[in-house]
Amino acid sequence: MRIATWNVNGLRARLDFVLHWLEAREPDVVGLQELKLTDEQFPHEVFERAGYRAATHGQKAWNGVAILSRKALSVRQTGLPGQESFGARLLTADVEGLSFTTVYCPNGKNLDHEDYPRKLAWFDALAAHLEGSGSADASVLCGDFNICPTPLDSWDETRLAGHIFHTDGERARIGRLYELGLVDLFRALHPEEKVFSWWDYRGGAFHRGHGLRIDFLLGTEPVRARTREVWVDRDYRKKQDGLTASDHAPVLADLV
Repeated sequence: MRIATWNVNGLRARLDFVLHWLEAREPDVVGLQELKLTDEQFPHEVFERAGYRAATHGQKAWNGVAILSRKALSVRQTGLPGQESFGARLLTADVEGLSFTTVYCPNGKNLDHEDYPRKLAWFDALAAHLEGSGSADASVLCGDFNICPTPLDSWDETRLAGHIFHTDGERARIGRLYELGLVDLFRALHPEEKVFSWWDYRGGAFHRGHGLRIDFLLGTEPVRARTREVWVDRDYRKKQDGLTASDHAPVLADLV
């Protein structure tokens, strides 16, 4: 079974690119983020022709998450309770024996912006929701977390320490998710590997290696035990057949 997460940075702009990737990588379940379209605008028929069913939680022009699956899925939760004002950022479905949640976590902008304390509060609400939801033993939480958990996840921790994505407050929130029993599937298999999942479009960041690892597949212990490989799909941060990539690369895991 192959699972994946991907911030597509606008599905309408990236639809053909996503379809190209689905055909090439053949994932079974995918969490998508930053759709930037409403539920009514979501191209269900296009994905059905590609062999995927979809559950969506969209929003006009901003945010939005979806789950694609080759098999039937049943939605359990739409939106993070108490955080509706921050937009469409969470969706949970039961699929293929997993409780599968995709999240598009707030960016926070910078430490002086009002969105920074709201970001921390959003993560507090996420932890409370997960703790109280009684999720299945086999659970996946995936998405764009907009946090570098450790110095290894940043291209320049010395320069960026204490700045957005690199603060103690943000890292403590990721730590809280680990305390709830979630494991970073990539880091579990690659404890010392320095790879990134996001690169700014500007300044040649991708080619210069100026990236951050902020997109994760987190899983409970039963999922970790099934995980055989996890990787960042760097090829799909590059143009494919003339199609323009997102600024995020997909992250994939193969489970037995």
